[in-house]
Parts: sequence; C-alpha cells; structure tokens
Amino acid sequence: MRAVQIEEYGGPEVLRTVEAQVPEPGPGQASIDVAYTGVNFADLKARAEGYRVPALPFVPGLEVSGRVRAIGAHVTGLAVGQEVAALTEGGAYAEVAVAEAATVFPLPDGVDLRTAATLPTVLPTAYALVHTVGRLQPGETVLVQGAAGGVGTVLGQLARAAGAGGVHGVVSSAAKAAYALDHGYDRVFVGTFADEVRAATGGRGVDLALDPVGGDTLRASLASLAPFGRLVSFGNASSAQPWQVGQPELYPLGLSVSGFSILTLARTAPAELRALTERAFGTVADGSVTLPVTAEFALKDAPEAHRLMGARTSTGKLLLRVGD
Repeated sequence: MRAVQIEEYGGPEVLRTVEAQVPEPGPGQASIDVAYTGVNFADLKARAEGYRVPALPFVPGLEVSGRVRAIGAHVTGLAVGQEVAALTEGGAYAEVAVAEAATVFPLPDGVDLRTAATLPTVLPTAYALVHTVGRLQPGETVLVQGAAGGVGTVLGQLARAAGAGGVHGVVSSAAKAAYALDHGYDRVFVGTFADEVRAATGGRGVDLALDPVGGDTLRASLASLAPFGRLVSFGNASSAQPWQVGQPELYPLGLSVSGFSILTLARTAPAELRALTERAFGTVADGSVTLPVTAEFALKDAPEAHRLMGARTSTGKLLLRVGD
C-alpha cells in the first residue's frame, strides 16, 4: 500500500510517499480502507518536532474516514465494509490505517465519507470545549483563539447554538476574520485582542476563553476573563513552555483554568470519548454544524497540505484524498 512517512524531522519536504506493508488489526482493533484523511496542526508538530512520535520512521495522521477492512479479536459493533470515521494514534496518511475499535465510529445517516473525515478530532474537541469542559451557559460570552481554523469554525457555531450572549474570535489576518464572521462569530479581532475584548464587553471580559496557542496568548486570554470566568487550554501551537497558573492569578476574581486533549482522552477514558463523540456527531447529522473543506490534496501531495497549513493562511478543514 502507499503511505506517507517521515524518516527525519524537518519541513514539509521530509514527508515521503513509500510502499509499506498493509497493517493488520490486533485484538480490540479494526483496520480501515481509507477514503480521506484529515490534516491537523498536530501532524505538523509531529513532522517538525516529534510530537507524539514513538519512533522513526513514522506515518503521521490522526483521523480518517473509510470502510472497515478487517476486525481484530474481541471487537463487536463493527462489520467489514461498514462506513466509519476513526481517530488513530498515527498512521492515517496511508491507504490502510489501524485504530482501536473504541475510536472507530459508524457514520450517522446522511454523512458522506468526505464530510466524515473532518469530524473525528475537530468535532468532539469543539463539543467538549463548549459543553463538557467549558460548560458554556446561555447568555455567557466566549473568546476563541484561532477562530478560522477547523476547531475554531465549529466552536463559533456550537457557541451560537448554545445561546452564547457574545461570540468573539481572534485570527491572524483580515481574510480569516471575514471567514470567521460567516461562521457564528459576532466580533473577530486580528492579532492583538486583550484591550479590544474589554472594550467589546463593556470592560467586564468574557466568561469562557478557549486557547490552543499557549504562551503569551494564553496569559492574555486569562487576563481577558470576567469574574468567575473559565479558561480551557487545548493545545500549545506556540511550542512555549508548559503554562502554570496559581493563586495570584485565580483568587482575585475566582477564575478557573482547565485543559483538554482528545488524544489523551482516547487513551485514558475511551468510553467517555465515545459518548462525547456520538453527541458531537449528532450536531452534524441534524445540520446545526458544518465544517467546510477548503482544500483537498492527493495523498502524494501531503507536503503541499503541510505548507499551506504551516503558512497560517488556511481556513476550515484540509483533507488528503486517499481512496476511491
């Protein structure tokens, strides 16, 4: 089978298409004939920095859609040929991928394979940030970093559907701001945002801030919170040192900080992930959330997909087209 792998860390050019052995599912696993693979920023960090890479050579990729090819021992609820979406621990940039059965999800009615490839990481993450971890209440205000990306696109729609009183986003360009305003956001700030957020909220700040960037951006998001506000960290795109927050920051206004990683949840609490994902997928099936595919590449063109995402000019979701 064809696969895209890295043998050394570096720029997009280290992604190379190779012939690889077809993987077989072990106990509790399923293999999938891949139709589409989602491209995520975590893939770029794996390629450049070794993020979640156990050893080289390594086939990156965290999410696929396709049809079940084979089923390992002790797997129930899946059938060969069934159309599914799956969250993987790598290996998705390939014609066949293996995933734990607990993270393989039959497609809801009306969801095609192309749409399905946008869902496994983005949609459950966004749903958890708004509802499960962020606990957004009707009338509250929310601030989202990376509002024009895949997760950001869904967050704006979910926050609006949850009855948010104000949905504010932060992006890096005017073009991205225009895109975010079309996907649920009331106001979008380009670059700096702390003073602008205070002005937009009458000096109060926001009730919920969602940050995938870390570093100085996380600190500024924390400073943008209203009394009793919550901040959820769900990534470290800046590659800054891990954040630390203590009494001096939290006590004066009764603030709280929490974190979320869908990949970690898949390992530590797969049953919780499955329940979360089923609820999240329902928002696509009922039409309340859409995630536009803004660029699609052939598998061999994975380096070009990485260049586009790495340039920070893309919006929505990027896909690799793998199978028929």
